[in-house]
Amino acid sequence: MLSVLVIIVLSYLVGSVPGSVSVGKLFYGIDLREHGSGNAGATNTFRVLGWKAGVLATIIDVGKGLLAAGWIARIRIDPLPEGLGFWEASTVVALVAGIAAIIGHMYPIWAGFRGGKGVNTSAGVLFALTPVSMAIALGVFALVLFASRYVSLASLAATAAFPTTIALRKYVFGVDKLDASLLFLSLIMATAIFYGHRGNIQRLKAGTESRINSFRPAKGMRNKGQL
Repeated sequence: MLSVLVIIVLSYLVGSVPGSVSVGKLFYGIDLREHGSGNAGATNTFRVLGWKAGVLATIIDVGKGLLAAGWIARIRIDPLPEGLGFWEASTVVALVAGIAAIIGHMYPIWAGFRGGKGVNTSAGVLFALTPVSMAIALGVFALVLFASRYVSLASLAATAAFPTTIALRKYVFGVDKLDASLLFLSLIMATAIFYGHRGNIQRLKAGTESRINSFRPAKGMRNKGQL
């Protein structure tokens, strides 16, 4: 159990690295949480600081998930626990590491527990575990984004598409290498992301959610002189 505990703690701490907040403060002297939507995620970074800062924040957030599920989850101090039934222990541990990183992103100890919504960090986790399923989910994200111009709706659609894709690939198309734990724990991750987007869901229902006006590189509020 020591390995699992170390993996969880390290993954949470890595997830807590406030990518967007750090980019804003280090390079622009701006706390993103005080502007735009007030969210400490990459979408608000694009909105407030422009595309360069947004891309950097996205890379950091995705990287946290990749690091947790792809590398930290491989730490072995003692044997992994047994008794997981038909679930593969290493896959479960990687998913647990990913969930810890996502929680760290949403509630970062390094940033007063005020973080983002976990979508990009989740993408990094799932890319580390099953890149094909994640690529399909990203395709759904792109289609919904271009059709609706709502980043939040596209994120939610991709979040729902991932476990659906896992279920179809494993139980309909018979992809044996997909462990059943991926479906179960990806549903937990999806639930957490939907919970984090509850405000967006309410605004979508009310028709007040912000939309992307153009797909050209975002200049940001700062470069428009709106800060």
